[in-house]
Amino acid sequence: MAADLEEKTDRYERLLAEALDAATVAVPEGSPLADAAAEYREMARSYLDDGRHFRERGDLVNALASFSYGHGWLDAGARIGLFDVPDEGHLFTV
Repeated sequence: MAADLEEKTDRYERLLAEALDAATVAVPEGSPLADAAAEYREMARSYLDDGRHFRERGDLVNALASFSYGHGWLDAGARIGLFDVPDEGHLFTV
């Protein structure tokens, strides 16, 4: 069971890091939506950092939860049009 949790945590960390790299802001700079995109990206980045902190402490459950929440922020931002994301592949559900 511990090996499954470790593998899943590794996979979700990679998924969030790749998704952060792939998502680009799709709304006009200086607009209120650009502010929202920056907030969504910051939330995703913060959850990535938090997850890595939890992992260093050996807390894989909270690391996995952090990586999952971070990806949720990016995926939600992509769904409402804040980010351009790849149409193909495994990074986003859009």
